[in-house]
Amino acid sequence: MQVDVLIGLQWGDEGKGKIVDFLSPQYGMVARFQGGPNAGHTIKIGEDKYVLHIIPSGIFNKGTLNLIGNGVVIDPIVLNWEISKLEDKKFNVRDQLMISNKAHLILPTHKLIDATSEFSKGKMKIGSTLKGIGPTYMDKTGRNGLRMGDIFLPNFIEKYELLKNKHINIIKQFDSIPDFDIEGEEKKFFDSLEILKNFNILDSEYFINSFLASGKSVLAEGAQGTMLDIDYGTYPYVTSSNTVSAGVSVGLGVAPTKIKKVIGIAKAYATRVGSGPFPTELEDETGEKIREIGHEYGATTGRKRRCGWIDLPQLKYSIMINGVTEIALTKLDILNSFDEIEVCTAYEHNDGRITDQLPYDLVNIKVRPKFEKFKGWNSDISGIRKRTELPPNASDYVEMLERELKVPFKYISVGPERSSLMVD
Repeated sequence: MQVDVLIGLQWGDEGKGKIVDFLSPQYGMVARFQGGPNAGHTIKIGEDKYVLHIIPSGIFNKGTLNLIGNGVVIDPIVLNWEISKLEDKKFNVRDQLMISNKAHLILPTHKLIDATSEFSKGKMKIGSTLKGIGPTYMDKTGRNGLRMGDIFLPNFIEKYELLKNKHINIIKQFDSIPDFDIEGEEKKFFDSLEILKNFNILDSEYFINSFLASGKSVLAEGAQGTMLDIDYGTYPYVTSSNTVSAGVSVGLGVAPTKIKKVIGIAKAYATRVGSGPFPTELEDETGEKIREIGHEYGATTGRKRRCGWIDLPQLKYSIMINGVTEIALTKLDILNSFDEIEVCTAYEHNDGRITDQLPYDLVNIKVRPKFEKFKGWNSDISGIRKRTELPPNASDYVEMLERELKVPFKYISVGPERSSLMVD
């Protein structure tokens, strides 16, 4: 009876979906606890590639239940599209998927507010995915949002219209409004809700705690990464939810005492999508090389990911905040062809001070990364399945990271497939 947590340690896109898919047979349930369709968890099974936005990544394992928790915000159109795509591939989504009745709904006008607000900021854009997530969380905390359980209420349409009209009044305050087919989106919204009514929409906090009491285990799946957490990330260039392990209790309704392992996912380098500070960013040929070899384009937006060397002060911060007990290092194979690999070990402030602590406000407090150089291995490691068989320079790189971070590396990924994984 335990809840293990899997979270991203960087700015998201660390490869969480693959690790969840690999681990899911060990758990009776995989549960998403925050975020929404701004997530893009990519899983490759044989020649097939799947990108999940709302559905938990355990859906491909027949023996695993999948729960969309109350901390998630749901776009019914996206969820219905995901379900239909998986059902076309003969996955039994209807029996495996559970949805919290307390999860908030993303309305079409939430997406319009998101787009209108972001476009009005000009050069000060946050880098929103324009999926309506921020405005939905704002309505949640403003105590006038709509939840999945509300779709069964006799006055749901009335509640919907009230919230829609509030949104329209907000939108009118902007000088420029993007083209948006409200009527068309509304039709898809309500059609999708009718389909979702046939799924298991339930009191998820009772369900998951009863599940745990029966002796079964749960893997809590996070979206985005620690540096995008609304409290602990690079504010204001963050998402609208708590992406850290502490968000599990609120996002699923399980007590902190039930949480055991915290599995942190980190790439062998670093990436970021959207605006905001990124100390180790490489705006040169090396950064472009990492992007192209690593196929670093957003799974949800298709946007180019900004690329840079791994950042140890940032990772140490994330490990501390999350209480990480083990690490999965991903995309080590992307560094196969580099003669030299750099690692940020500290920051230098403008006044010359050296620190290994993440500044409170990276947006306005500029720091210069202090790098150490390591020899590359210049060989293909994608076929290696035992850590002891890594080339000496690759082994040295991994051992250095493990030593500096003081957390054991349980998994090392060297390719996108399920099988491309070393397990310690």
